[in-house]
Amino acid sequence: MGRKSRDKGAAGERELAHELSRLLGVEAHRGRQYHGGPGSPDVAADIPDVHIECKRTERLRLYETLGQAIDDAGEKTPVVVHRQNHKPWVVIVRLDDLARLAVQIYLTLAEH
Repeated sequence: MGRKSRDKGAAGERELAHELSRLLGVEAHRGRQYHGGPGSPDVAADIPDVHIECKRTERLRLYETLGQAIDDAGEKTPVVVHRQNHKPWVVIVRLDDLARLAVQIYLTLAEH
């Protein structure tokens, strides 16, 4: 991966962390810069049991990316958040995980 691509990914992670903080009122930051390691989330947020994979790319390989999030998440709910240039962020989650994610976000919002 080239430097330009890494820089775009890091900028996307910072942008997503800012948006999660703004929308949900939670503390969020780039995950790998604080935790390191291959299983660390791209963005760490104060949402219990959620693993966030951030993709800031024009061409998302959906199932490959979701598979990476699932492998890295362990027991946590895997979530992929994606954005193309000049497009809004979208959240991708397996349908079977949707209710669990909704509860986790609801409880997080109730605490703040």
